[in-house]
Amino acid sequence: MHECQLAFIGGSSTLSINIPEDLNLPFVKVLEENLRYETPWGMSPEFKLISINAAEGERSVLTCRMHGWRSGVSRADASRQVFWVLKQAGVKRVVVEGGVGAINHLLNLRDVVIPHDYIDYSVRKDVGLDDHYLLIMRDSICPVMSLKLTKIFENNWEGRVFNRGVYVNTDGRHFESPAEINVYRMNGGDIVGQSICPEVYLAREIGACYAGVYMVVNYAEGIIAPWQHEDLADIFYNESKAMGKLIFNFLQQIDLQSTCSCKDLRKETLLKDIY
Repeated sequence: MHECQLAFIGGSSTLSINIPEDLNLPFVKVLEENLRYETPWGMSPEFKLISINAAEGERSVLTCRMHGWRSGVSRADASRQVFWVLKQAGVKRVVVEGGVGAINHLLNLRDVVIPHDYIDYSVRKDVGLDDHYLLIMRDSICPVMSLKLTKIFENNWEGRVFNRGVYVNTDGRHFESPAEINVYRMNGGDIVGQSICPEVYLAREIGACYAGVYMVVNYAEGIIAPWQHEDLADIFYNESKAMGKLIFNFLQQIDLQSTCSCKDLRKETLLKDIY
């Protein structure tokens, strides 16, 4: 398996295009594709190995589509498969994207949110690779990566960009009820989606920094107005390239030597006699 420091996990905001080929970026090339690996939780989704020409030279990136989710595989196992592969490759920074619903009534469609925290309402709580670590979820989303994402999107995204927000994670695959959204709103949620957990736990477990950028694609139930399938489709098909190009600008520009506290928030478990 090729060693990589960087990984990009694609979500719904870039699902409608072929990443990275459709972006036509001169500093990006595909080295290998259709890469699949046997993991303890079954065969992994397909990965691509990508080379990016950065200031210090070539850097490698592993990427997969739609969080590794696919028919016949539980989302918990799909997440474990993805992060097992990233661990074997030595990935130290993971950037993700996705479409989310707006809980905060001040958000508009196509706004971008780079969250600083999350609330996990999913029932997939015990999803990990092993039991070796105590995971401290303070600063769960890397502040250094988030700052760089913010600068890139503020300078290039046509809509508004918010550098703070609380992401509410639910199980799906259905959308939430108005009563559920009201609970999330009262508890401080700003956006709602289905992917940040367990990914944020697994990233910490493998010792990698994690950050994401999320585009508002609909109003959550009971917020502003009922969401329209036409709006969702328009965003799905027409904003993917803009999102993808900025993600790859980030992958090209992020300082691989920058330091943060993320690596210090994974501790050896004290329950060794049990595990």
